[in-house]
Amino acid sequence: MKVIIRADASIEIGSGHVMRCLTVAKKIREAGCHVTFWMEPLPGNLINFVAQEGFDNMKQADYADLYIIDHYSLNKEWEQAIRKYAKQIFVIDDLARSHECDVLLDQNIVPNYATRYDGLVPEHCIKLLGPQYLIVRDEFIKVRQQQRERGGIVKRLLVFMGGNDPTNETMKVLQALDYFIFEHVDIVVGNGNPSKVQIESICNKRGYHFHCQIDYMAILMQQADFAIGTGGATMWERCYVGLPSSATIVADNQRETTEYAEKLSVVNNLGWHEEVTEDTYKNLLSSLTFNEMGANGLALTANKQTNAWMYKIMELMK
Repeated sequence: MKVIIRADASIEIGSGHVMRCLTVAKKIREAGCHVTFWMEPLPGNLINFVAQEGFDNMKQADYADLYIIDHYSLNKEWEQAIRKYAKQIFVIDDLARSHECDVLLDQNIVPNYATRYDGLVPEHCIKLLGPQYLIVRDEFIKVRQQQRERGGIVKRLLVFMGGNDPTNETMKVLQALDYFIFEHVDIVVGNGNPSKVQIESICNKRGYHFHCQIDYMAILMQQADFAIGTGGATMWERCYVGLPSSATIVADNQRETTEYAEKLSVVNNLGWHEEVTEDTYKNLLSSLTFNEMGANGLALTANKQTNAWMYKIMELMK
């Protein structure tokens, strides 16, 4: 069976779409499917990284048994046009947009998550909605099964502000960290982060642990007592492994989910990035305490069947 995944990464888009599609790609490759990515060579792309993971990149439409589309800039009209190449279409979205697809996956939770795609997809479309359909890498599944007790003091701090960090949140956090001492600090960036050389230099001077484009994020989350991050997919990963964290909203599509996640007491929402300053992070770091965030995150992301979306994909491929 042939599968084509249409997604992009760039300095502006970020890396989240491609990274979660890479998880999907590995799972369906394990099931015996031939998977190819379709990514444009945008500044900050992950084409070489995906190639290192064993997936080729194509440059134009081709025929396939299944198209998986994870892209905010591609709309219903684009999906309708690609129908002539695809037996089935599987869309991953976060924004409650109109789609032409056979399966729609939105792993986010908002007040109306169960009904917000009503009337926006064909009647025959299967809707997989909510955190019970999280796209989870194997490393996170393993960590969730090996929960550890966290003490009352934050000794290990994890900072990851997205692969490309277009709003330069990592530098804000580093400026704030200059006033505090932790036993262990992990700073994670992606290859597309334009400040990564400067960030690495600061980490080396201060004795922080610098990580770039890693595949062991779950291990760092397991070891951490608290994480400073953003909204979006990584917020749900932190919830999945029970890691208390803060979230800075760095894109419009993160607003609703991050604000609702705070109402559910699974994250500390710091607000819109333009209003989040070095002092915001200083205030956060000066008052880090443990509460029920970790346990609440575990409960919210509990599911009977890990990566339940995978079974729907395989049903489409029959």
